[in-house]
Amino acid sequence: MYAIIKTGGKQYRVQAGDTLKVEKLDKKLGSTFDITDVLFVDGVFGEPTVKDAKVSVVVTQQAKDAKVLVFKKKRRKGYRKTRGHRQLFTELFISGITSPNGSVKAETKAAVIDPAKKAEREAEFKAKMDASGEKPKKKEVKKKAAPTPKKKTAKKARSGAKKTAGKKKTTKKTS
Repeated sequence: MYAIIKTGGKQYRVQAGDTLKVEKLDKKLGSTFDITDVLFVDGVFGEPTVKDAKVSVVVTQQAKDAKVLVFKKKRRKGYRKTRGHRQLFTELFISGITSPNGSVKAETKAAVIDPAKKAEREAEFKAKMDASGEKPKKKEVKKKAAPTPKKKTAKKARSGAKKTAGKKKTTKKTS
């Protein structure tokens, strides 16, 4: 079963177990809430929303998206301007869909990505590596042999090629 929900001025098609990037929402990391703006679910269209339908979601990540470059230019005027922008987003895990006819729950659990905990784990790993004095070993990759250079061959003259005229010898006329 899938549903079409509306959030942040956009519409999304979702199923239980999906992850979804939406416009920034004022929710805490790991919080669970319901989206009631359901436009379509289980073959039922809403007018404008379906009554007694909701989509349960878990906030798994709050971050900035990849940088988008904005370039402006006016030709022949020497005007060029480049700006960068990183949009804030909230990543949601769809934990369940409830329709007037029944409900569906996700088979997997949400994986919450907390940047503070991630940085803490990395710091612990670095401290452990400094204490032991060893660096993690890299996997050995076999290098491929360099390709042998190809022999240059003489180019064949094309049959339709133009012939170049050489210098003509001139003789002096004696009278």
